[in-house]
Amino acid sequence: MMHIDLNPQVPPIVHVEDKTKINIRYVLISPYVSVHIYWNEETSEVLYEIEEPLLNEIEKKILKEIEIGITELMNLDVVLEKSQDALVNYLDKTARVLLKELGREITEESYKRLFYYIFRDFVGLNEAEPFMQDFFIEDIECNGVNTPVYIVHRIFRNLKTNVIFKDMKELASFIEKIAQRCGKYVSYASPLLDGSLPDGSRVNATYTTDISSKGPTFTIRKFTKVPWTPIQLIKMNTLSPEMLAYFWILIEYKSNILITGGTGSGKTTMLNALAFFIPPEARVVSIEDTRELMLPRENWLPSVARSGVGVGGIGEIDLFALLKESFRQNPDYVIVGEVRGKEAFVLFQGMSSGHPSISTIHADSIDSVIKRLETPPINLSPTLVNALDAVIIMSHALVKKKETRRLRRVVEVVDVTPDGVAMTNIPFMWNPKDDTFYFKTESKVFEKISERYGIEKEKLHEEFKLRTRFLFQLFKRKITDFNAIQKIINEYYKNPKAVLRRYRIIK
Repeated sequence: MMHIDLNPQVPPIVHVEDKTKINIRYVLISPYVSVHIYWNEETSEVLYEIEEPLLNEIEKKILKEIEIGITELMNLDVVLEKSQDALVNYLDKTARVLLKELGREITEESYKRLFYYIFRDFVGLNEAEPFMQDFFIEDIECNGVNTPVYIVHRIFRNLKTNVIFKDMKELASFIEKIAQRCGKYVSYASPLLDGSLPDGSRVNATYTTDISSKGPTFTIRKFTKVPWTPIQLIKMNTLSPEMLAYFWILIEYKSNILITGGTGSGKTTMLNALAFFIPPEARVVSIEDTRELMLPRENWLPSVARSGVGVGGIGEIDLFALLKESFRQNPDYVIVGEVRGKEAFVLFQGMSSGHPSISTIHADSIDSVIKRLETPPINLSPTLVNALDAVIIMSHALVKKKETRRLRRVVEVVDVTPDGVAMTNIPFMWNPKDDTFYFKTESKVFEKISERYGIEKEKLHEEFKLRTRFLFQLFKRKITDFNAIQKIINEYYKNPKAVLRRYRIIK
């Protein structure tokens, strides 16, 4: 039986300051596909080259014959429901039967090379499949025919690849396949695609030359199977232990938080990281356009919006409808992937009536957040905006010539006047000059928590210090595993003194 491993070991990769010294290889699909990332002297740039099995002209011809035969024999929708092992077995048997019927005799080595392409093109996403299997890739970007596909790599950022779609029909067929996998449909009449693949990756694509002059295009924002943990964010210097300790206290005491920033600034990553601090017994309801959240908890009800069918959008379930329904589901916390329209009104009403909420919004400053909330299409009254406790501002940053993400500042909303002007306090901020985080001990949200729950401010500040030291200990001990961190935080909620003693924070 043929074997294909889509989960080879993730290699440790370190950032190299001198780009001309970059030269690494790692396996993507074992034992068939590797990637070579290296400095190209001729073009003076770092290239990302997929290394797939090489086929000679006879093998290419046989592959075409087998793929035509499989297309005629198989109902792919039914087959894709099988497990991967069953799928590989089924394809293997079908391909070998077709080879006999075609009267083709080839060596086992030659067959293995052919089988990789059969698996890639029927089960995977054709030329894009190796990218989908690279743990380090965040985005895959195709700008049309006869132009290289670009990727965004977690370590090396924007890289040109050696994958080029050279045929307009082939690329259009690939977009149709992506649409099918998303459960959607594209055509000349409906040439725009916005959806999510079965693994949760987000897809945006165009189908015709009328829309984009270079032909069909696509962008895939890859879904991270295991989200970044809070400790990994400290490790990447996205934020500081003090910031995390602060967020932990805010979440424990049911504060309302909005995460803002531009596209790809790390808003969803931050949202996932904050969810670690929700008390273990709490019921969480999440609402998203496309599934991106991965919460390490059992008492979680995830909801995803559904687009309608046809001109009238029959069967559409939007964020507004889901959010209205969510408040009847007795949530302790409501998480909304992103607010951009009328659903914000329901969210902020929920905040005002005591349902703590965490969400994201596209904006680059506290002023633009307030402006977006108070003007159409959201149109919130200043009274409702007052329900907000803290705004986290995420941003892209260039540190030592390396593109990265930083939590730029935390802004507390003290009061929003009737004419829409916000009074704010900034307890944390990032200084780009020395890539350091600064904080001040005065927190207006701590004052709110103190008044709401009757807790002395000194006690809150003491807890803040203990949790900062505790999170720093986890970072020092390199405890970054998703399940391990959630287990430790859950233990902290049940018996904080025992956990603090174990990590030598207190005696």
